[in-house]
Amino acid sequence: MKINPYLIFNGDCKAAFTFYAQALPGHIDMMMTFGESPAREHFPADLHNLIIHTRLSVGDQAIMGSDTTPDRPTDEMAGCSVSLNVDSIAEAERVFTALAEDGKVQMPLETTFWAARFGMLVDRFGVSWMVNCEKDQ
Repeated sequence: MKINPYLIFNGDCKAAFTFYAQALPGHIDMMMTFGESPAREHFPADLHNLIIHTRLSVGDQAIMGSDTTPDRPTDEMAGCSVSLNVDSIAEAERVFTALAEDGKVQMPLETTFWAARFGMLVDRFGVSWMVNCEKDQ
């Protein structure tokens, strides 16, 4: 069993996942708009450019997401963080810096009592991230 985060956006899913594919880095396995889906006729044409489903693979893990429709907007993403556990301080610093671009650092990446590096941030899309490197391998 694997647990995969599924992020819901208010129209910027494509931009977010394109950014994550570069920052993490990862590979977008699929990205389908409402207009490309078999359910196309159930959505107004002005929603056809929104993402109905996407999947980004990072190693053997995945993160998925979609846009919501304007009649069902999401509130800010709060109360949950995507936790990234990396194997080296250099990778922790790289990923943290990339995700923090145009975002807000909540806790700088630093040594803690449990980790060689740990930091928290909210990216430019409002998604909370925790970057954790327990030991530098």
